[in-house]
Amino acid sequence: MARIGFIGLGNMGGPMAANLVKAGHEVLGFDLAAPVLKAAEESGVKPASHASQAVKEAAVVITMLPQGKHVLTAWTDILQSTAQGTLVIDCSTIDVESSRRAHEMAKTAGCLSLDAPVSGGTGGASAGTLTFMAGGSEEAFAQAKPILEAMGKKIVHCGEAGAGQAAKICNNMILGISMVGVCEAFALAEKLGLSHQALFDVASTSSGQCWSINTYCPVPGPVPTSPANNDYKPGFAAALMLKDLRLSQEAALASGASTPLGAQAAQLYALFEKLGNGGRDFSAIIEMFREKA
Repeated sequence: MARIGFIGLGNMGGPMAANLVKAGHEVLGFDLAAPVLKAAEESGVKPASHASQAVKEAAVVITMLPQGKHVLTAWTDILQSTAQGTLVIDCSTIDVESSRRAHEMAKTAGCLSLDAPVSGGTGGASAGTLTFMAGGSEEAFAQAKPILEAMGKKIVHCGEAGAGQAAKICNNMILGISMVGVCEAFALAEKLGLSHQALFDVASTSSGQCWSINTYCPVPGPVPTSPANNDYKPGFAAALMLKDLRLSQEAALASGASTPLGAQAAQLYALFEKLGNGGRDFSAIIEMFREKA
């Protein structure tokens, strides 16, 4: 079992670190928020007073932070305290350029590195069923895979440095677009007098089927585990969806890709957040379409 330093123990990082403890690893954790660090300690994570203490003598370091600037700042700090050959994994969802810069920093420090953002939300983090999209060398991926398997059920090597972030951005652009379409369809069905269950029974088994319907249906009833049945308590907050859609549009602009539906979805979620819904589940955007109708 490995000694692991874990930086960032919030809604995703906390349960991920807890699953590493359950798998038998020694996990030293750090977070700027004292209550978060305390909660992680209760799950078996050993608290550190600062990031450099958490990563000292660790064979593996994992970061789970909000934005690229936070990752670069954290890696600048922790790479001064890690030994050469340490494996450093970033599970944050950040821009591709910042991810590639982090890889270069690790290379300069003599460390192996992997960008490995996740999909699956807080439920997947708690259940240990996340999907990891990894970018980095074959050597780094081979070393990281057993660690990631303690936190997820599907581990995919997407390519070299930054490829994991690219896959995550593309995946979540699909998700944001598809959820908007599903919500529009259910809002239309309501106006036409069609029941939620009737539309679900048709669309979930025919050409309209997708994850946003079959697993995460945005209306209460058809899928009992979806946030729609719990007043849209977030499994994946609308603010996070907006963040990912904005990352997709930054990447599209930088690469010259045409993503008109991604751009429209980003605008819709920006409006939804502006209306005070950033902390609600992203599927709650159906309410905005009802209001506009």
